[in-house]
Amino acid sequence: MSSHVPPRPAPASAAYAGTADYIAAPELMQTVNVAMTLSRPLLIKGEPGTGKTMLAQSIARGLDMALIAWNIKSTTKAQDGLYVYDTVQRLYDGQLGDGDVSDIAHYIRLGKLGEAFTSAHRCVLLIDEIDKADIEFPNDLLWELDQMEFYIPETHETIAATRRPVVIITSNAEKELPDAFLRRCVFHFIEFPDAAMMERIVRVHHPAIDKRLLQLALQAFYWLRGVTGLQKKPSTSELIDWVQALQVGGLRHEDIVATMPFLGVLLKKDHDVAVALDALHSGRGRR
Repeated sequence: MSSHVPPRPAPASAAYAGTADYIAAPELMQTVNVAMTLSRPLLIKGEPGTGKTMLAQSIARGLDMALIAWNIKSTTKAQDGLYVYDTVQRLYDGQLGDGDVSDIAHYIRLGKLGEAFTSAHRCVLLIDEIDKADIEFPNDLLWELDQMEFYIPETHETIAATRRPVVIITSNAEKELPDAFLRRCVFHFIEFPDAAMMERIVRVHHPAIDKRLLQLALQAFYWLRGVTGLQKKPSTSELIDWVQALQVGGLRHEDIVATMPFLGVLLKKDHDVAVALDALHSGRGRR
């Protein structure tokens, strides 16, 4: 058993305070800083499109750190984030007589956790959409995230972090995460932005937008999110794209609420488009 002591970061010279391209609520900024102070992973939940992934990018920019992103899929295993032993390449090299195949270390490929642990500078490690993986996936990372180390038996080497990365984990709440894993995290749920916050977010991306156009776009957008029966409500990123389409389209302002042009930018399912058009034509919920 390794006697390595998990690294404790030195007191931060600066706290996270958002960035020019990411509008973070005060409570979210405070939670980020608490997680860093406690040296705990920050688990971020929220519906798709609330800026969970972009938060990690913003933290990296705001604190001048590199970002290492591990995008989780349904087939991802915890081992993938640690290292991979490339036995196939070693076999090829042995057959071709290319290189010293006795040096197994040459065929060890570090995964994203391995990259973060061996980084020369403190970095931000994003484990994105952890709930897409198998239910045991989070538990398989408990030791590594706690101790900031892992062992490579093929080379009898322990990879230990000298600078604890800032760990951000995102989840769309597609499945429940194990209690043992949750106990080791600081948790924050990103609420969907209200109209005032959303206006600030849109103006970051479209600083020269016409005030009346934005007002009507927000009115139509929040009406659409309130339509009963939608399988996938439009998100912030889709609103930003829709606003751009409205600006380029040169439509009359009154048409934005009345006809909801370019509906396919906001809704991506045939069922949702049909439900929205039915509500639009029947006037349900319209003011």
